[in-house]
Amino acid sequence: MDATNHEWHWTMLMDQTLDGDEFAYEALVSQLTPALRRGLRSRARQGGLDVDDVVQDVLLALHLKRETWVRGTPVAPWVLSVARNKLIDEWRKRGRRVEVPIDSVLDVPRAEHDDYGESSSDIERGLASLSERQRDVVIAVSLEGYTSIEAAERLRMSEIGVRVTLHRALKSLAGTFGASAAG
Repeated sequence: MDATNHEWHWTMLMDQTLDGDEFAYEALVSQLTPALRRGLRSRARQGGLDVDDVVQDVLLALHLKRETWVRGTPVAPWVLSVARNKLIDEWRKRGRRVEVPIDSVLDVPRAEHDDYGESSSDIERGLASLSERQRDVVIAVSLEGYTSIEAAERLRMSEIGVRVTLHRALKSLAGTFGASAAG
């Protein structure tokens, strides 16, 4: 199965998962697990981490955050983001400050063409629709991987302020993308 088929299949399974299909959920987890393990293996070992522990943390985060995935969008970039953030969290717990390229945490064969051009323009369009404060919070937490405490310190806000602003920004983005998907 090539990259496009993997992503389409995983996206279909995730959509069915959100509709309550337990078999789709089991299939998704069983297909993501080896891909995550292959993609995270060298990065985890570099940081002295057990790859299986990191994979389990990623799968748990995917389970707990599955409702944050935006239907109609490819699931692989969302999984990559969650996996990258979990890997960074584990390294930070050990006192390391790291940057991890998002493409290196999920081993999916790459298609000959890049299907993410529209996704990055969608991200830019979504960020442009936010207020400056909301944009700063979304970038810090969702794209740069800062915790709400770290983002609060960086942006000179309270932690509650960061969480409220992030919630409102994500709600606004959901409205923006919901409106564009319907149009």
